[in-house]
Amino acid sequence: MTATDTTSFKRVMLKISGEALMGETQFGLHPPTVERIAREVKSVHDMGVEICMVIGGGNIFRGLQGSAQGMERTTADYMGMLATVMNALAMQSALEGIGVFTRVISAIPMDQVCEPYIRRRAVRHLEKKRVCIFAAGTGNPYFTTDTAAALRASEMACEAIFMGKQVDGIYDSDPKTNPDAKRYDRISYDDVLRRNLKVMDASAIALARDNKMPLIVFSLDEPGGFKGILAGDGTYTTVHG
Repeated sequence: MTATDTTSFKRVMLKISGEALMGETQFGLHPPTVERIAREVKSVHDMGVEICMVIGGGNIFRGLQGSAQGMERTTADYMGMLATVMNALAMQSALEGIGVFTRVISAIPMDQVCEPYIRRRAVRHLEKKRVCIFAAGTGNPYFTTDTAAALRASEMACEAIFMGKQVDGIYDSDPKTNPDAKRYDRISYDDVLRRNLKVMDASAIALARDNKMPLIVFSLDEPGGFKGILAGDGTYTTVHG
């Protein structure tokens, strides 16, 4: 089966938070949740879609929180980058356990556990139908994993960024506290910035907008949601340029 049989997307970026891997726990990794997300990724991979991933590190360490507690910001951010490598390795293990060849590619060289980031090599992995998990953010402090996802998606010539959240799109207010919150079907990047909707950080939004990269926000908690959107179904919000 090829991508064109079921979806118009050939290559996509999936961005998820580190907190998505916690499941019902308060900290760290919840293996059944990691495995469930891996199965979601596999279902899309089986459609013939080439998949890039960026996973946050907030379930283990968040640089801004460390900085707020008095830690030097650069050090705190590097610790957060290392947390993303741990999450990437966990996802790699889960994906390869269900038969999906995967490469963890780190912006900070650590050759014994993953590959260094080399763009042409990463593209080749994708062409060979391997899932590429980009870890350690951009390799620089002061940049979030949202920005890393927008950057790598642009470098890998992805056709869209899929952002897995706990809600099924972008709302004008928090749907968990406001039952009358309105969900947007489509919204521009400029409107997201103007209305201060907390989708991605501003630098990531600006990078995606400048590269005309569509952003699709959907619920990662909905079984089959990722595959459903690629097949033309599901509930989500599209952010456009």
